Amino acid sequence: MINALGLLKRRRFLPLFSTQFLGAFNDNLFKTSMVLFATYEIFADETQESFFNALAAALFIVPFFLLSALAGQLADSMDKARIIRIVKTAEIAIMAVGAGGLMLARTGAVTAPLVLMLVAVVGLGVHSTFFGPIKYAILPQHLEEDDVLGGTGLVEAGTYLSILLGTIVAGFIYHSTTLVAALTFAVAVTGWLTARAVPPAPRLGPKLELDWNPVRASWRLVAGTMHIPRLFLAICAISFFWTIGSVLIIIFPPLVKNVLTADASVASLVLAVFSIGVAIGSVIINLLLKGQISARFAPASVIAMGGAVLAFRWTVGLWTPAADGLYDMAQFMAQPNAWLVLAALLGVAIFGGMFVVPLYAFLTTTVTKDQTARTVAANNVVNAGAMTFGSLAVAGVTAAGVTPGEMLLLVVAMCGVSALIAQRLHRACD
Repeated sequence: MINALGLLKRRRFLPLFSTQFLGAFNDNLFKTSMVLFATYEIFADETQESFFNALAAALFIVPFFLLSALAGQLADSMDKARIIRIVKTAEIAIMAVGAGGLMLARTGAVTAPLVLMLVAVVGLGVHSTFFGPIKYAILPQHLEEDDVLGGTGLVEAGTYLSILLGTIVAGFIYHSTTLVAALTFAVAVTGWLTARAVPPAPRLGPKLELDWNPVRASWRLVAGTMHIPRLFLAICAISFFWTIGSVLIIIFPPLVKNVLTADASVASLVLAVFSIGVAIGSVIINLLLKGQISARFAPASVIAMGGAVLAFRWTVGLWTPAADGLYDMAQFMAQPNAWLVLAALLGVAIFGGMFVVPLYAFLTTTVTKDQTARTVAANNVVNAGAMTFGSLAVAGVTAAGVTPGEMLLLVVAMCGVSALIAQRLHRACD
């Protein structure tokens, strides 16, 4: 196996990596800017903030649930590079709508800008639904078999590093809606240019007869995939991971504002630390496994993740709220427990990355190359259902008075369930 970073020099990998990096950066820059703008500039109530964040998360996820089956069918029946270029063209139009909402927010209006921004979020969800199966399914078609895990790890690490960058940038510029609008539109255009350099990845198997009924197609897709034991277990484990992730991402901004009593720059820092931690975990697990696709480290990784969540909750419980107003970045970092909070959060993310990356490699190597996109799409359908449930559950329990700190205990319990599933997967593959 070549060094995984050496893949970045390859014409068959670099354009895809760059395109997905820019897409993930743009998604996160826009969504984080919108959430921070709503949390710190519009709402002044913890319940409203959590509900809006949950609503935005759910709207982004719903297209995965409805359209992943069609996305997988198209990806396995057409040239994947062509679909990438179509999707990146659509991103330019989506960001034009989002930019319109951001610019309208400058006038002091509230409802219309939020509606336009949420429409853009739905559009980004559709964009990601059609791009998601391809960014993993194209790897076995462009890479040698012993480079697939390294390529998957780089895609995953690149995704989270782009999330990191988008989160950091959003924390500094979210209040300047003009700058956010201009930057997101420019990145969409740049992604369209890099997409044009992705090498062809033509259909390998027989042409599929597309099923345009989203409910029936999703049911058939999931049923046709989940009967394979290790795919079933891998998809269940990934779904639990992303449900955990969706809960954490939703509660972070309100927790930072109302528990850590810190401003938007600190909320951005917390999301950034989480993102970079998953990227680090992605690289670590690739080094430990040496290219072998195995779940042997998954149970221990997710148990350690649960322990880190408990540590995070404990450090948050020790926090001394600001006496007046909100801590800025410098004031936050000057607090005695700031480094403990960030270290615990980093641990959560690192172990999470170590847990999930090999599971994605399972999806693309267990089936033949002409079925990989549909397999990833089936995973996306199940993930979307789980994440939608998680988002709605957060909205529901928040309305019932459950605090973000208390919800962390639910995350710990979910880590335990994920460990049991991962252990079964490891045994099934021995």
